[in-house]
Amino acid sequence: MQETEQRVPVKVYRSNDRLMVAAPMPGLEPQDIRVTLDAEGRLVLDGSARGAFKGDKEVLQDEWNAGPYRRSLVLDTPVDANDANVTYENGVVVVSLPTSDSFKAGELSLQRIRATAGKRYGNAGHPPGRARLGER
Repeated sequence: MQETEQRVPVKVYRSNDRLMVAAPMPGLEPQDIRVTLDAEGRLVLDGSARGAFKGDKEVLQDEWNAGPYRRSLVLDTPVDANDANVTYENGVVVVSLPTSDSFKAGELSLQRIRATAGKRYGNAGHPPGRARLGER
């Protein structure tokens, strides 16, 4: 069975000092998610599943897939990828990018906390040493 890439719906929010993008990408593990920002402001969310239905199973009805996911959007507010935060929990990726004078490109990956949760803190709104996702 060939997987069809799915276009991910997003919610984009802006505050005085950051731009946030949230996207549902259920069924992935943190290491399967890649977030990139280029110097022109194109943000790309990528997620590839590792085969949730392995083995000798007959699919009787197939109305959704756990990836692969892809979404590309051009941001209108300059942001800094180096200080961005990315979290993944409950099947939702949230990218928080601090605003900047110009676009600062970068590739962001997540550190695995649990099989279905991950984080990447670049410091946007999270001073070092504070309790964060998965640190209880």
